[in-house]
Amino acid sequence: MTTSLADHLRSLPDESLAALLALRPDLVVPVPADVSALAIRAQSRVSVARALDGLDQFTLQILDAARLTRNPDDATTATDTVLAMATAGPQPPAPTAVRAAVGRLRALFLLYGPEHALQVVPAVDEVAPYPAGLGRPAAELDPRTAALCADPAKLRRTVLAAPPSARAILDRLAAGPPVGSVPPGALQAPPLGAEDPVLSDPTNGGAPTGSPVRWLVDNRLLVPVTTGSSTAGGTVELPREVGLLLRRDTGPLGPLRTSPPPVAAAPREPKAVDSAGAGQTMEVVRHTEGLLEQLADEPAPVLRSGGIGVRDLRRLARTAGLDEPTTALLLEVAYAAGLLGELEMPGAATGRYGADQQVLPTGGYEVWRATSLAQRWEQLARAWLTMTRQVGLVGRRDDRDRPITALSAEAERASAPATRRAVLGVLADLEPATAPTPEEVQDLLDWRAPRRSRGRDAAHREVLAEAAQLGVTGLGALTSYARLLLGDLTSTDERGDDPLGVHADVESGDPSGAARALDALLPAPVDHFLLQADLTVVVPGPPEPALAVELEAMTELESAGGASVHRVTTASVRRALDSGYVADDLHDVFRRRSRTPVPQGLTYLIDDVARKHGGLRVGLAGAYLRSDDETLISEVLADRRLESLALRRLAPTVLCTQYQVGRLLGALRDAGYAPVQEDGTGSTVLARPRIRRAPARVSVTTRTIDPLAAPKLPMPRLLGVVEHIRRGDAAARAARRAPAVVRGGAAGLGGGPVPAHTHSEALAVLQQAVRDKALVWVGYVDAHGATASRLLKPVSIGAGYLRAEDERTEMLHTFALHRITAAVVAD
Repeated sequence: MTTSLADHLRSLPDESLAALLALRPDLVVPVPADVSALAIRAQSRVSVARALDGLDQFTLQILDAARLTRNPDDATTATDTVLAMATAGPQPPAPTAVRAAVGRLRALFLLYGPEHALQVVPAVDEVAPYPAGLGRPAAELDPRTAALCADPAKLRRTVLAAPPSARAILDRLAAGPPVGSVPPGALQAPPLGAEDPVLSDPTNGGAPTGSPVRWLVDNRLLVPVTTGSSTAGGTVELPREVGLLLRRDTGPLGPLRTSPPPVAAAPREPKAVDSAGAGQTMEVVRHTEGLLEQLADEPAPVLRSGGIGVRDLRRLARTAGLDEPTTALLLEVAYAAGLLGELEMPGAATGRYGADQQVLPTGGYEVWRATSLAQRWEQLARAWLTMTRQVGLVGRRDDRDRPITALSAEAERASAPATRRAVLGVLADLEPATAPTPEEVQDLLDWRAPRRSRGRDAAHREVLAEAAQLGVTGLGALTSYARLLLGDLTSTDERGDDPLGVHADVESGDPSGAARALDALLPAPVDHFLLQADLTVVVPGPPEPALAVELEAMTELESAGGASVHRVTTASVRRALDSGYVADDLHDVFRRRSRTPVPQGLTYLIDDVARKHGGLRVGLAGAYLRSDDETLISEVLADRRLESLALRRLAPTVLCTQYQVGRLLGALRDAGYAPVQEDGTGSTVLARPRIRRAPARVSVTTRTIDPLAAPKLPMPRLLGVVEHIRRGDAAARAARRAPAVVRGGAAGLGGGPVPAHTHSEALAVLQQAVRDKALVWVGYVDAHGATASRLLKPVSIGAGYLRAEDERTEMLHTFALHRITAAVVAD
């Protein structure tokens, strides 16, 4: 006698039910009302498909063995029967491995019941209709094919007589799936006297035959499922008995592998792997900062359809010296990390770019630049691991044949975080510093989760390429610091929510284990540089943030890398003076930061530019020009290079022009002068560049690593959910015992209509129950409009409310009298 899944779940202890909810967290979203609702959800197609997606190839094959060995009478199987089929092949697995797989299936409740009467959840047949890649029995397909399969000797002779091309079709369908499509006309014989449109095939060197598929159908080895027509193809199915015959050399389940396929590559030197990855992290941070600085200087307009245009992406890639795919990857990661955002531009002219938005760095970019190089990389790596973007789609065409652009909605894929975690999980489970080939990684994924990895080869290769570009892997192997980062994210995901903040350590500001490990591999930030006689500045390592700010203000970058080279020029010194530095400040910076003597030429350059700097003052007229040096004013007025400004002398030391201040300043500087701007009070206006930033955005690292996965709850909360389900189950049983008039049933005990039960009668019953301290069945309407019933012991009635003790939970509840529909004294 078989039992239902609901009855089986009711018989389990609370700990076993909580273990089921931990393995299948989608069952508690939302929390089931009772055990019956939990059983229905556990057998639903969607939930069963989720459970099957997480199983490895061997466990799925054992499940197929359970499906193939079911008794036709009661649809049950046994562990020993499954073990017998699994070990029937030429290389049988260990019985302990088979029993362990059965245990995993029973823990997920894809199999349930005692070991001698196991039942398979019916939805498994809906999700995967062909167990072990075998077709339906011949008796379910065609009576004539069933008659052939009933004679094993004749069936074997028919298979041996198949032409070579027909045998190839049989072998392909026997490997699974057993259903194939055929071209139009392949199942139909040509008209009398007409030429066969299908090329003939020699039968083992004898007389030629027509279509090999037609030969198989005529000889009852294939059964047409849909015949098709001369213009539309059909489908054929390989009967299960024929498939089992063709698998006589490999076993009914095909080749069984209890462990993942081995990796042929030998482990590399761990230090070499970490060094290669650390060098790439420096490049990633440098290129990302360069791209963000470009967008700060020249923001990219947002297309009307979203994202950055192809021309802007090419401009950024060309300026940064990168290819377009790498540029798109860094932009997507920076956007996901909250370093990029859109800024509204009110009043912008409407055009093909959508009118009023530009992409530029956010305020978080300044905070990011102030952290260490390792922390900057970690923020980018965490954003890449958690962002729901498939960057490999950028540059391709969508369904409407339009190009997919960077930062556009068309590149959004909710499954991207799970794909990255799966690929990197394969690398993390190998021996450290092992570098498998992409084909070996795909084979491992096919074994670990075949249903999930099917058809995703291109996405997996993209993850490996992106991991190498971002420094997550080095020389093809997972780096030690990336292993720590992945473990941190995995532990956070498995730990679930933390409402009390017990595990919260983000606010402390301390670097994580991954950042500390990467810091140990990177060259230490330097606070000095080496000044050369040709005014070049060599920084022998990554500069610390304060030094980087000073170099950006005072020098021009010539080459970047592990050691960068800068140059001091007249323009760079003038830019520093415009931003508020004075000559003494520049002398002090170069003297304090340089480990070599300051060249005399640099001292002369600074003093010379500073002496000329501010000699001319520009204000608004259009613009005016003044100077305390009357000779200098006369020189400017006589300078033919400035004739286009139409300067006029207002006083011995004052000139004016009709043009604005910006044009006057630019023309004077192009002519070799060093003017400064002043305001209406005569104070110098500092020429620091105006920094525009997009509104702050929240990084995607704050979300869960897999947005498609159900939230994982800790065991105490799972036990609370189980208690809630038990209470709901008890309430459902109690409601079924309630009188029909309380339940609101449509018929009385005699099959006729339920007699009217007025509100006043219910109040009278409740008042009498308060006096007698008797149990009462109470029917009421809850806040959602649903009818419910409870067995209560009334305590008091007053102010429009009934206070009563629930007989089942022994808790005191309050009910509004106007919601009570009926009350009957319990027997």
